[in-house]
Amino acid sequence: MSGIRSRIKRIIPKKIWRPASDMYWWWFNRGQHVPSATFSPLRRKSIQRLVEYRDLHRGERCFIIGNGPSLQKMNLSLLREEYTFGLNRIYLIFPELGFTTTYLASVNNLVIEQCAKELKALEMPKFITWRARRWMSDDPRTIFIDSDYTQPETFAEDATGRIYEGCTVTYVALQLAFHMGFEKAILIGVDHHFTVQGAPNEMVVSEGEDLNHFHPDYFGKGFRWQLPDYAGSERAYRLAREAYERHGREVVDATEGGKLAIFQKADYYTLLDS
Repeated sequence: MSGIRSRIKRIIPKKIWRPASDMYWWWFNRGQHVPSATFSPLRRKSIQRLVEYRDLHRGERCFIIGNGPSLQKMNLSLLREEYTFGLNRIYLIFPELGFTTTYLASVNNLVIEQCAKELKALEMPKFITWRARRWMSDDPRTIFIDSDYTQPETFAEDATGRIYEGCTVTYVALQLAFHMGFEKAILIGVDHHFTVQGAPNEMVVSEGEDLNHFHPDYFGKGFRWQLPDYAGSERAYRLAREAYERHGREVVDATEGGKLAIFQKADYYTLLDS
């Protein structure tokens, strides 16, 4: 496909293909979402379900579980009675835990396309980007969200509308937690550090065991995924911190040895004792 695009670019003048390309990506990332809120029964049903979740957990706390290797250093069994958000392929750790997360969020097309069967088998409510409806529309436990990675960079206090993805599904989970009314969101497993190098958001194919996540098969051999965008995600995290603080709420980072320096640090075990 990339070879075809390259040939088209060589044949067609830039002043023609560039506007056409911009229009395509606008429609793919944003445009198709707008009419669906009015004309798609599937999307309207998801909006109604999101309305039902608004302030459902007012005043409570939740744990947002990233997928970094640091999870293997933590006693996650202590989260059994807590409200939790899992992200992407967090389900690979469920057999070890003996329980599942309360919710799951996933907005990356590559992850959803390659893992749709596994995601649909999960019984908890799942918040999935509308872009991925082709793979998840037959799952009654999926709630579609209007998420994208275009400008402007915003923080959604109301998840029934547009949600900016912020270069990381963790940011999406922070917005969902805010929408649900959680007073405190606690991050764990958000290591914010990858051993692999490359351009932000570049699509790569894994050549072996995954050293950047808690499980060697997370993005195992042959899995297509995108490299992290540290700068983009940090801008988004700052928006989350400001939004929570503006409303007297709090985000703390209890990741074991994490490199993220946006949120106040906290000790995981001390939090669980409080």
